[in-house]
Amino acid sequence: MAKKTVSAPAHAEAQVGEIFSKSEKFIETYRNHILAGAAFAVLIVVAVVGIRKYYLEPKEQEAQAALFPGENYFQNREWDKALNGDSAICTGFLAVADEYRLTKAGKLANAYAGLCYYHLGNYGEAEAYLKKYRASDNVLSPALKSTIGDCHASLGNVEKAIAYFKQAAEEAGDKNLSPIYLKKAATAYESLSDYKNALDIYKQIKNKYPASGEAQAIDKYIERAKLLQTK
Repeated sequence: MAKKTVSAPAHAEAQVGEIFSKSEKFIETYRNHILAGAAFAVLIVVAVVGIRKYYLEPKEQEAQAALFPGENYFQNREWDKALNGDSAICTGFLAVADEYRLTKAGKLANAYAGLCYYHLGNYGEAEAYLKKYRASDNVLSPALKSTIGDCHASLGNVEKAIAYFKQAAEEAGDKNLSPIYLKKAATAYESLSDYKNALDIYKQIKNKYPASGEAQAIDKYIERAKLLQTK
């Protein structure tokens, strides 16, 4: 007598049914764990939303308000008051950076503090605070890198200064800003009597950024570097 055979569709249905049966048993066995995991995930989402709405957003507004008086002093070049406050309405960038460190305004206060320290001649602290601020744009980030280079140049670390100037030029990627930073690098090379590298950068400014302000009088720098290189 011929053996009975199970048709393909019937066999497939049996397999699907077995899978669902096993899934139901798994869910039944670990129901409490699954529900606890789901509840925990929901709790995390609610906590994140709550922290953002009821803590970070109000703190951001407070930080912006605290930053504003210091910005006024900064614009007026009153570096010490901008940095440390005036014991009246301005708490100063250092206090804002410390108290509101999780906010955007608090992080920006680090950049302001670094610039104040630079203008006050405290180059070590200037570099430390400038590095605390992580800018991701192609204007502020290169400008801060350039200022760190200025700090190293003022401290006599000229090679480090050159590296920062070059980074600033590369990050800027701009026909007006990049040649400014490149020229600073070339000037720094000249201070080391490295006229070959200075000449290379002057030529780069002339050829790559011919419409920039730095390129307008670049020929005299090129000729001077050539002359000094031969001596």
